[in-house]
Amino acid sequence: MEIYGLIGYPLEHSFSSKFFNLKFQREGIHAEYLNFEIEEVREVRRVVLTNPNLKGLNVTIPHKEAILSFLDEVTPEVKAIGAVNAIRVDRLPNDLHDYRLVGHNTDYIGFKESIAPLINPIKHRNALILGTGGASKAVTCALTDMGIGWKLVSRNPAKKQLGYDELSPEVLKRYTAIINATPVGTFPNVEQCPPIPYNFLTPEHLLYDLVYNPKETLFLKKGKERGTSVKNGEEMLERQALAAWDFWNG
Repeated sequence: MEIYGLIGYPLEHSFSSKFFNLKFQREGIHAEYLNFEIEEVREVRRVVLTNPNLKGLNVTIPHKEAILSFLDEVTPEVKAIGAVNAIRVDRLPNDLHDYRLVGHNTDYIGFKESIAPLINPIKHRNALILGTGGASKAVTCALTDMGIGWKLVSRNPAKKQLGYDELSPEVLKRYTAIINATPVGTFPNVEQCPPIPYNFLTPEHLLYDLVYNPKETLFLKKGKERGTSVKNGEEMLERQALAAWDFWNG
């Protein structure tokens, strides 16, 4: 039986396992998807060596960038984005312990395809991206390719980034799309939300949350109260997962 899986920490509320195992059952695919909860990214070697039938991995927080140093090859998407969320395990037929790890990024296509129908080219010319981790890198790349300007927002802003305390009415008037690329608000911490000034939001704004559990985060609820358009990350997750499947079996 072929094995696929997810590496990250923690993984107790992962989307991927349920999604892929239902796919395998529905399509009669003789495979299993497992969660490999690893706190240290170097443990990926143990995961690959102790699972000789492992063909592919998804990568989630906090390993999307750190995993790069453990890969033998990356796709052009990874070179452009600087983060990985899918790994293909290529093994030699006569020695399953001799392998190469090839990294890819499908977050880019998942996010781009998911947000595109909501973008109004007149209203949404600039976006704020909350967070500076691996997920935000795919978001910035997608927005750039869509011709949308963007600015990163961080609790500890670096040069050319904004702090949350800098989100004035003038800033929010210019940046009318706001993407939460942090895990803030993920179950079970559903009473948390990014500290943006929600009272400055208007019906001209679009709020997009990469978080998918719960389906409606406090971030999105507060946006809806101000009349904004909202969307969670469920469709993005599904699209990136299917793209990863194609990569593993391409």
